[in-house]
Amino acid sequence: MISNSTILVTGGTGSFGNAFVPMTLEKFNPKKIIIYSRDEMKQWEMAKKFQGDPRVRFFIGDVRDKERLHRALDGVDFVVHAAATKIVPTAEYNPFECVKTNINGAMNLIDVCIDKGVKRVVALSTDKASSPINLYGATKLASDKLFIAGNAYAGCHDTRFAVVRYGNVMGSRGSVIPFFMSIMEKGVLPITDERMTRFMISLEQGVELVWHAFNDMEGGEIYVKKIPSMKVVELAKTVAPKARLEFVGIRPGEKLHEQMISVEDSLFTYDYPEHYKILPSINNWNNSEERIQDGKKVAEGFSYTSDNNPEWMSSGDLQAWLTANQGKIGRI
Repeated sequence: MISNSTILVTGGTGSFGNAFVPMTLEKFNPKKIIIYSRDEMKQWEMAKKFQGDPRVRFFIGDVRDKERLHRALDGVDFVVHAAATKIVPTAEYNPFECVKTNINGAMNLIDVCIDKGVKRVVALSTDKASSPINLYGATKLASDKLFIAGNAYAGCHDTRFAVVRYGNVMGSRGSVIPFFMSIMEKGVLPITDERMTRFMISLEQGVELVWHAFNDMEGGEIYVKKIPSMKVVELAKTVAPKARLEFVGIRPGEKLHEQMISVEDSLFTYDYPEHYKILPSINNWNNSEERIQDGKKVAEGFSYTSDNNPEWMSSGDLQAWLTANQGKIGRI
């Protein structure tokens, strides 16, 4: 679907964009990929990787700036919305700024995509948007709801919106693996709680889920990839087997286990071989045969959390991944 098309990625200099761009260029050969972000230095560094490739363009701009989005989205067919204020403590201490980017920015993008006739928009969500307990999660839940309702706002226009949701991205900047690797020489790793679990997804899997959403979506779906879980204690022992673990307690806004699908969402959730799909509860869209396709309704009371996950990553699996990705961990 996205071959020979023009794609714009908001927040495209982040971890997702650095994986999405080369993978999409190789697999689909789009006409153009536009990186839309506000950090000129990150754009400068990223541009070096694609020097001489006329398909990759860079556009300085902020999702808070609706006029700039109008200019950037001229002639764009597909949008991936990755821009967000996402560091939990940053959001807690700067709530107005978080709302401006994650909620107001989402509204701006939805409006302009409809006005410009963009065909499909996929917004990146987070596990923290499911039953949120921190401001970042609350703003992303609001953002998810906005993108879902955007399909009704589009009316007779062809623009369609969907969401993909995933949690801890292995090896991305600011995530737990590069953090542990950066301090392992000290001999002590801080662990929130010995019971803590996390979902484990690679950037490549996240990109493939976005591709699937573009190809599959009717509008309003939330796609959740089936991925393994791992205990954080076991993760730490695999990354730094000689380090001592120090339990420091749960930080404000932090969950013991990640949640992708809540019990409340289970009423509208369908099961597929490699993912789940949460259908919209509005406008009777959850009964749409085009959206359900061959999915099977999950049981009432179902939830998808990192502690009740039937699939677990072993230390050997993680070690194999660490070896294969040694040069990329923490760099994107």
